[in-house]
Amino acid sequence: MFARSSLTRDRAADIPSSTVDALKEITFLPLPPEKLPKSIRRFANVDAPTPARMMAAKGLVPAKGGDLVSLLCQLANDADSEVKRTATESLNNLPDTILLPACGQVDNPSLLHGVSEFFANREDVLMEVLQNRAASDFTYESIAKACSENLCERIALDQQRLLGAPKIIEALYNNTNTRSSTADRLVELAVRNNVDLSGIPAFKLHAEAIKGQLIPEPTEEPLPGDDIFAKTVEVDHDEDAFEVDEEEGTEELNSKSKPLSFQIMDMNLAEKIRLAAVGNAAARSILVRDQNKLVCMAAISSAKMREREAAKIAVSKEVTQEVLRYIGNRKKWARNYEIKRALVFNPKTPMGIALRFLGHMRENDVKALGKTRGVRGALKTAALARLRKREKK
Repeated sequence: MFARSSLTRDRAADIPSSTVDALKEITFLPLPPEKLPKSIRRFANVDAPTPARMMAAKGLVPAKGGDLVSLLCQLANDADSEVKRTATESLNNLPDTILLPACGQVDNPSLLHGVSEFFANREDVLMEVLQNRAASDFTYESIAKACSENLCERIALDQQRLLGAPKIIEALYNNTNTRSSTADRLVELAVRNNVDLSGIPAFKLHAEAIKGQLIPEPTEEPLPGDDIFAKTVEVDHDEDAFEVDEEEGTEELNSKSKPLSFQIMDMNLAEKIRLAAVGNAAARSILVRDQNKLVCMAAISSAKMREREAAKIAVSKEVTQEVLRYIGNRKKWARNYEIKRALVFNPKTPMGIALRFLGHMRENDVKALGKTRGVRGALKTAALARLRKREKK
């Protein structure tokens, strides 16, 4: 059975600053003696003799239920490699009749989080953790980032917790296993309660898309739109296998399913916006050319958008001026010469941005600009003036 390591001190640097507040309830494992439940402190204490910890790791001590799981979880993060290996093996070998009820009995948030990480691939265990009121907001957020559709639905029902910890909503939204209709409900919930989801770049765009719409209540089975979204995101479209001929408008896609663009045509506005935000590069390359401003801006502002993609988009004459303006105003991207060059040579780039980047062009590119067809006259004039100025020097 695969087991993921628990929240240990050496992983502290990997934790985003946005989750620091939620971490106030959590202490890194292994816990210091004063943080341990009294019932297992004797055996789980990091300062206890190694033979005693080894006996505990084998399950040969008087501990049952939640205490036993807490004890083994603590020792599965022990500094002694043999104790750690033994406790891990014991934890993996616990029968479900003991493990599952025990998850509801663990009352220490840090140890319960350790359980959730150790059994990260066990939906039944995670469900028990979520139903335990000792579970911290950080644990909910961590589970929400990559859990199954079933667990997403369970988490999305706890509105009181979601409103108190918006990072959980953001984690659910960015999890592609979350139903599209559920994402709509989460956005509507946040809007209705004046909660700003800064971790979702497309939040305001999505909110605008569902404004005035009737949001469906939770259902046991996915809605038709949920199935469409799920089928679109589950196919692993290869970014390098997707090419667009802008003149012919044709697509080549190495996929056994129908072309991605046809799948996207079946989606409503809100679904397109979410796909633009959480989908892959192939989806973004289509959605960034959408004529609806909400969709194309969701695609270009996606947290998953990379410089390599932005450079390809900056060349395109099918995208809107708003998209090109966004690229030109991103400070990080504006340091990329390939992107600056593409924007200068693209006739759809707003003139102010093109002129700003003209001063960054190499001499051979400035010369080429003056001879390139389709470049606006004002920009050509500025390029020629720049060349004359350089020649005088």
